[in-house]
Amino acid sequence: MIKNIQQRFDTILRVAQAIAEEQQAFFEQGELAMKPMVLRSIANRCELHGSTVSRVTTNKYILTPRGTFELKYFFNSSINAADGSDSLASEAVKEKNRQMIQKEDQRNPLSDQKIVELLRTENIDIARRTVAKYRDMLGILSSGKRKKVI
Repeated sequence: MIKNIQQRFDTILRVAQAIAEEQQAFFEQGELAMKPMVLRSIANRCELHGSTVSRVTTNKYILTPRGTFELKYFFNSSINAADGSDSLASEAVKEKNRQMIQKEDQRNPLSDQKIVELLRTENIDIARRTVAKYRDMLGILSSGKRKKVI
């Protein structure tokens, strides 16, 4: 039994180290630097089955200088760059959305379509529905409900 517990600990540690190495930019610079990453890439790197990595990262947390995160948090989809170059992590695009809305003029808030247009100028190809989904996930109201009359 002790051998099995030690093996489980070693597996969790290997997976966490691989995630930390892959997402090093996140730890140094924050969400905007997060890379797209899938379970399969960590599974291949650690020579484990994808289901093992999934099980190992579920309900396991890592304490970092940026806060405490579930290991699953670091696995995210990618958003394609408009020019076909490197893609961005969905978490990085969510953070861009949050920052844009945070900086907006409260008398004239950004619509989801306007955010799409602004992201396209930054070479990020994203649908309006995806912007709306990310906004909802961040708990941010629609532009009409964010408008403040001064």
